[in-house]
Amino acid sequence: MLDIFLNVSLLLISASTIGFVYRVVKGPSTADRAMALDAIGINIIAITAIISIIFRTQAFFEVILLLGIIAFVGTVAFSKFLEKGEVIEYERDQ
Repeated sequence: MLDIFLNVSLLLISASTIGFVYRVVKGPSTADRAMALDAIGINIIAITAIISIIFRTQAFFEVILLLGIIAFVGTVAFSKFLEKGEVIEYERDQ
């Protein structure tokens, strides 16, 4: 029963990831594209976690943590770029 539930959820998350890829390509605004990229990162984390449960291994836990950190930093950087037009500010007192 658990295997069926995991496989169905894996299929649904994969289908939603395809929808988010469409939103990234066709998104009406840049903010929509940023949100879709963040959602893709979350879906990839979920897919990795489900695969880890299916394989009954803990080997993917570090991968999940790394993907979470990369998705968070990417979202913050992209949001800052949308707000200020640059990711790294070079203003220093000279």
